[in-house]
Amino acid sequence: MKRSLHQTIAGVAVLTAAVLATSSCGFGSKSSSNNGPNNLNLLVPAYSDGPHGTKALWEGILKGFHDQNPDITVNLQVESWDTINDVVRTDLQSTSSTPDVLNIDAYSSFAGDKMLYPASDIVSDSVLADIQPGFKQNATMDGTQWALPLFASTRTLFYNTDLLTRAGVTTPPKNWADLTDAAKKVEALGGGVSGYGLPLGSEETQGETSIWTFGAGGNWSADGKVTVDTPENLTGVRAMKSLADAGVTQPNPGATDRKDVLNAFIQGKIGMIEGLPPLIGMIADKNPGLKYATAPSPTESGQPVTLGVADHLMAFKKDGSKQAAIKKLLDYFYAPDAYTNFVKSEHFIPITVSGLTALADDPVTKAFAATLPAAKFYPSNNPKWAAAQGAIKQQLGTITQGADPADVLKKIQQAAN
Repeated sequence: MKRSLHQTIAGVAVLTAAVLATSSCGFGSKSSSNNGPNNLNLLVPAYSDGPHGTKALWEGILKGFHDQNPDITVNLQVESWDTINDVVRTDLQSTSSTPDVLNIDAYSSFAGDKMLYPASDIVSDSVLADIQPGFKQNATMDGTQWALPLFASTRTLFYNTDLLTRAGVTTPPKNWADLTDAAKKVEALGGGVSGYGLPLGSEETQGETSIWTFGAGGNWSADGKVTVDTPENLTGVRAMKSLADAGVTQPNPGATDRKDVLNAFIQGKIGMIEGLPPLIGMIADKNPGLKYATAPSPTESGQPVTLGVADHLMAFKKDGSKQAAIKKLLDYFYAPDAYTNFVKSEHFIPITVSGLTALADDPVTKAFAATLPAAKFYPSNNPKWAAAQGAIKQQLGTITQGADPADVLKKIQQAAN
């Protein structure tokens, strides 16, 4: 999710270099009023590009939906992750331009402003019951679920089996001491190979950082407050700095974005990275001969934990006239056939129980489904998290350039407050 998945992961995110222009595709009577109860505006981000990418997937879903609901028109707008937040801000300036259904990472500010339908108003009880509890809780504020998780992204360790074998590493690392030792051995191979990919550039610093702070027992929130400056989080950040100071990462980790680390791993230039579900498809497309495997993310103690990200679907209530049409659309989307095809095609993890069952043999599900019980999340239901996340992106990379981790966390905490 660009968060993600995308950064949200959210994501979690898939890496899309192209900036997609706004596109629309209506299904239904051309004479329908844009403000009528059966005319819906759907705004989504592009997780993937090309003829079989996100836009084509949604068009297929909407065609099937319109075949069953010919009286409902859905106007599709697809934006890149680089532009969608700006589009949303612009659209919210006028009720008439606000999307009826939005796919994005964060929902808390909209829910806090009482702009959204509760999830129970826009999907059937059977859909709500099918969503895995952890993701349902992550979409809940003040006891009410306000958003619907779209799909999931977690992280797991990807390692180049050829490089580790050449370096004499026989098993993937389980804790940070093992990780550092393995990274040093891979780095010693020379030839421009790095032991571990540490992306602390501004693209998605909070993702990599969370894996380390969670791995030290830390959290980003407690008792309804954003918590950055804690002993556990400091332990995780110091461990990242130690790895960078040991010279076993790619050059200049504080200015390296996630996409660059992923591409270097695909090219066989990095021994180990924390990867997302779409990386499996990227490897298959760009370097199918790469020999790699996955393992649980190393932590301080060796006890598995990982970052979980879910982007969300949400519906704006406006005057309330479109609730029935929205519910029909979202019930159709979360039905197993439409939903599992969408998730599989985008190379993420389903957040429904039925989806996990249906995709049990999918390579992404096989590699990542076991990580879901160990996943911890960004506090996306706390409106102050956005400020903390922005400060993490700006500040965290400086630890690899001499900044003291304790001072950096204090600055980020101040931004959150």
